[in-house]
Amino acid sequence: MSHLRDTPENMPEDIERTSRKAIWVEWASIGYLIPSVALTALVAGQSDAMRAAWVEDALTFLPPIAFLIAMRLIRHKRNARFPYGHHRAVGIGQLVSATALLAMGALLIFDSARGVLAGERTAIGIMVLFGHDIWAGWVMIVVVSLFGIPPVVLARYKLRYAKVLNNKALYADADMSKADWMTAVSTSIGVLGIGLGLWWTDPLAAIFVGVSIAGDGYRNLRSAITGLTDIQALTHDSEEVNPLIERIECCATDTPWVTDAAVRARDLGQVLHIELFVVAEGHTPTAEDLEDLRDRVRDLDWKAHDIAVVLVTEVPDHLLDEAAS
Repeated sequence: MSHLRDTPENMPEDIERTSRKAIWVEWASIGYLIPSVALTALVAGQSDAMRAAWVEDALTFLPPIAFLIAMRLIRHKRNARFPYGHHRAVGIGQLVSATALLAMGALLIFDSARGVLAGERTAIGIMVLFGHDIWAGWVMIVVVSLFGIPPVVLARYKLRYAKVLNNKALYADADMSKADWMTAVSTSIGVLGIGLGLWWTDPLAAIFVGVSIAGDGYRNLRSAITGLTDIQALTHDSEEVNPLIERIECCATDTPWVTDAAVRARDLGQVLHIELFVVAEGHTPTAEDLEDLRDRVRDLDWKAHDIAVVLVTEVPDHLLDEAAS
């Protein structure tokens, strides 16, 4: 029996295990972010690059939290008020995270650019560590470098699980995490620049981090909006039409009494809502025929979650339009 109340009945056990692993990885992400954000804030000082790195770390809480909330919401059963279930929670979580990322990235770019134009110079002083005077910049570099490693490692697992689960929110989180090394490198360069007297490297590094954050926000916002506005179902990375659609059409046309078929599918989160339009010239299919076709489509893939088989005299023209697909 499925441990998720509204997951498809044909969901394989290995997919459920992957779902649990993805949840564990997101909790691990939150676990490493807590000390990362705390230590970065502690050593940031007046460095624009370090403050930008701290903002990015703080914002990185949003995607895993949104994913965990969404995974909890989609467990709720469908009812008359929510006939499609709560799978859209995945897309909404991605939308909220993306909006925050885009806004904060733009703010960082503006603030850092203002500092460059105003010629504001940042100084990094000396701190006492274990009874020794140490340039605080070295501590900053160690902190950002140390905490730049875990997200890259976790991103590999997130990418793997996102593909299996067809989860765009998890993929977006992985895409952000795997680029964290760039933040660590640019921040370190900015801090070293201050030590060498190149004051402008610090705000420029902060601008680079801001551009990275805003870029993540823009890509995720675009993906979330297209998904929520019912674009034809895409793959987890939003690069191409979900191949399950073609498999469903082939399954339908292989049916003896079906002469033509087309699919209209929308992504509800991890699963697809599917409307299968079929033409049966010279044959009047019974309700049992339609139900049999629906069951065979459902058996193709666990993502074929909510299926309606519609008997028509001809396939809708817009589904045959290559541009629309």
